[in-house]
Amino acid sequence: MAMAGIISGEMRKVADDEGLAPETIRDLVAHGKVVIPKNVNHDIRRIKGIGKGLSTKVNTNLGTSDECCDLELEGRKLNAALDAGTDSIMDLSTGGDLDSARAFFLEKSPIMVGAVPIYAVASELAREDRPLEDLSVERLFSSIEKQCRQGVDYITVHCGINRQSMEFLRGVERIMPCVSRGGSILLYWMEKTRQENPLYEYFDDLLQIAKRYDVVLSLGDGFRPGAIADAIDEPQLAELMVLAHLARRANDWGVQAMIEGPGHVPIEHIKPHVELEKRLTDEAPFYVLGPLPTDIAAGYDHISGAIGGAIAASAGADFLCDVTPAEHLGLPDENDIYLGVIASKLAAHVGDLAKDVKGARDRDRRISLARRNLDWESMIAEALDPELVRIKSHLASDREACTMCGKLCAVKLSRQVLPSRE
Repeated sequence: MAMAGIISGEMRKVADDEGLAPETIRDLVAHGKVVIPKNVNHDIRRIKGIGKGLSTKVNTNLGTSDECCDLELEGRKLNAALDAGTDSIMDLSTGGDLDSARAFFLEKSPIMVGAVPIYAVASELAREDRPLEDLSVERLFSSIEKQCRQGVDYITVHCGINRQSMEFLRGVERIMPCVSRGGSILLYWMEKTRQENPLYEYFDDLLQIAKRYDVVLSLGDGFRPGAIADAIDEPQLAELMVLAHLARRANDWGVQAMIEGPGHVPIEHIKPHVELEKRLTDEAPFYVLGPLPTDIAAGYDHISGAIGGAIAASAGADFLCDVTPAEHLGLPDENDIYLGVIASKLAAHVGDLAKDVKGARDRDRRISLARRNLDWESMIAEALDPELVRIKSHLASDREACTMCGKLCAVKLSRQVLPSRE
């Protein structure tokens, strides 16, 4: 529709949300610089755009595992993510009834829902006690269409792993060759069957499915680095080149696509890597996990992810996948989810300030004015986590300053010398 010059209802909602003209959103979508994940079969109450000139969005990974299949827990995690202000959720379930889990998230979520279709096929084979090499191309594409028909708004598909990029992986000494779950499934299948990656070989078939349901393709980074020492090497960059080519093909088809990025990246390489992705892909939306600028933050990876995410967002990354304190340790609970989203929302906002996204500085100004006026209720309202601020606010005996400075409150003293002009 955008390529035909038509402004859809979804484009208008994104324009209203971002404070931009609908024509601007239409043109960005038409040129593949913005995506609006919205399956024709999914009723989303909060439609969001992802890409150039828009506020940086945050995704939250949810889902069961074969060790924990508790949809009640997943419901609490979903609510925690929504309370923290996430813009998207991904169902990464691998345990239990995956169709039911997907239906659960699609029904309960008021925001966009993503999925990784190959998980369902791999999990089905495991329940049938069959090896991964029994995965057939027909079964994979049938599952992809089924999930798109069910209503998933965007899907991660690891199309950039092919026979050539596999050879690049063989030629380097990585600490961890492949940390992408979807990527490792395909890598194993390709090695065992000696066949090309079907998502790459039959990419046009994938485009047909995506176009039918208006599903955004999130082109996954199967060779993303899982250790700082592995970052920015031949297999990662070879895969990025393939994804850039596929993103252009998708746009020519009228299919929305975004690129997924790393992973573990040294802090000095984050900005150049984002800029490289933007240049290679004609500014396609960039979706990053973290990134994590250190490997030693186990238990505090949400903080590491916020550091990397702020730098990535400021350099032009458009979509941050939250990292929780449970990263590298196990399945997160609702508290982990909440902390992960808050950390990523903070990183996103810092990036928006650097990119001068419309309205970003206004919020900082409002809370600064509230602090100057010692207006605690306004401070709480403008804070990233209002309830935490309310709990942590300890006022002095005069009920105006806080207990840190009390009668020596710098704001009160300076205000007597330099009264406000507003």
